[in-house]
Amino acid sequence: MLTVLLATRNRAAILRETLEAFGHLQQPSSGWKLVVVDNGSTDQTSTVLASFANRLPLHTVRETVGGKNSALNTGLGLVEGDLTVFTDDDVFPHSDWLIELRKAADAQPAYSLLGGAVAPRWELPPPPWINWLERGPVYALTDPLMKEGPVPPFLVYGPNMAIRTAVFQSGVRFDPSIGPRSSTYPMGSETELTLRLSQRGHKAWHVPTAIVEHFIRDYQLRQSWVLKRAIRYGRGQFRLDYMRKYRPYPCWFGVPRTFFRQIFEQEKMIIKAWLRSDHRELFCASWRRNFLWGHVIEARLSYRDRAVWRTAGIEG
Repeated sequence: MLTVLLATRNRAAILRETLEAFGHLQQPSSGWKLVVVDNGSTDQTSTVLASFANRLPLHTVRETVGGKNSALNTGLGLVEGDLTVFTDDDVFPHSDWLIELRKAADAQPAYSLLGGAVAPRWELPPPPWINWLERGPVYALTDPLMKEGPVPPFLVYGPNMAIRTAVFQSGVRFDPSIGPRSSTYPMGSETELTLRLSQRGHKAWHVPTAIVEHFIRDYQLRQSWVLKRAIRYGRGQFRLDYMRKYRPYPCWFGVPRTFFRQIFEQEKMIIKAWLRSDHRELFCASWRRNFLWGHVIEARLSYRDRAVWRTAGIEG
């Protein structure tokens, strides 16, 4: 048996569509269970969930503490079976999704993490500049050219991630301090977990035949949204990179000085690109600058917790 687990908050309309798609899934021979954690929704989420109670193997629970990872940790208490499949409330799985994950889990017993393919489902036709982006950090989309086989843990994405339940039975949980909690947050909730598991010896396997489509909304196709995403991504990467290296950095007010030099370099590139009317370089340099500003923001916020910084070995 396996359990599919997702958290949702105030997305009743798209959640209904996602659950409709779940109703067309092929059943794994060992059976499956769906756990949905309502993370304090104030819209029609509870009504939507109730409408599927007799149509899906659905179990629901409410978690009022804000944050996706807090919600997922609550949901882990309802998991059954040897495989826990994580996804989002805005995905559309192919009908054989669970069959393919089950097959890979059975065929690769040495791998604790399984990552399926994440393809886009665009609400509107994407503009040409979308091709300038790394779609993984921006939209949690996997590279369609990835072959089946071992992969680095950071290439296992939250919309399509399976982990052997024994990992959680050992006491492992998501870190509630990272990931979606409000409009501004450090990205990387699932990545933090997969990197932590990798450090403990767990390995990841890519399953390109286990496919979900991730819904990309119209507002996510605006450059302004993408550049704000760069800040959240930068905040998360600071946590996942600099605060894991355990070595001292020369700092100004808790911020490694190298960030300011790098931001200055990107500002120069932005000006040059603007003068040349090079729209691609202007956008890409703006992304890199915002990514670095995310580092600065998270470094400063983290510095307020002196205990965290002492543990990370960062000097002010």
